[in-house]
Amino acid sequence: MFNRTNLLIVLIAAAGALAGFFAGGFLHPQAPLPVPNPHALKVGDASTPVRLPDVDGKSRALAEWQGKLIVLNFWASWCGPCREEMPLLDRSQQRYAERGLQIIGVAADTTLATKAFLARHPIHYPILIDDPDRGEDVSAAYGNTRSVLPYSVLIGRDGAVLAQHAGNFSEAGFTSWIEPHL
Repeated sequence: MFNRTNLLIVLIAAAGALAGFFAGGFLHPQAPLPVPNPHALKVGDASTPVRLPDVDGKSRALAEWQGKLIVLNFWASWCGPCREEMPLLDRSQQRYAERGLQIIGVAADTTLATKAFLARHPIHYPILIDDPDRGEDVSAAYGNTRSVLPYSVLIGRDGAVLAQHAGNFSEAGFTSWIEPHL
């Protein structure tokens, strides 16, 4: 049976919920959504020059691998799906290297964190460092408008962006993504 006491309890609960909703918005306002980069590369665009340090601090240019089919894979040591995907990428690098594939990892992480991760999980393809403290995000320039990791970009032998992929790959998905271009 519904009486005044029940009604009072429902009204107090509703008032508390509304107060919590408004206080949450006031005390923890939502961060503004990122503004899409109008200059972000799309499929068909020529890739932009990239120069980043490797894990040893040596400056490396994407142009070093010109003429190869390049997979730029953006990842971070704290990203679970990235860590899940790395053995697949490592196997693929070894399997397709003779056919001109070059996987290049770009760690959205500090050099220290990246080195510590790679010491525990060694891989056989180059890793460049895109430290977030620099204030730039190379993945955004390559079309990662949602800041998703992992994020991969397939660059053709002529330097044009062939495909972009947000999220981690399955073995079959990765193979079907690169095979037509090998």
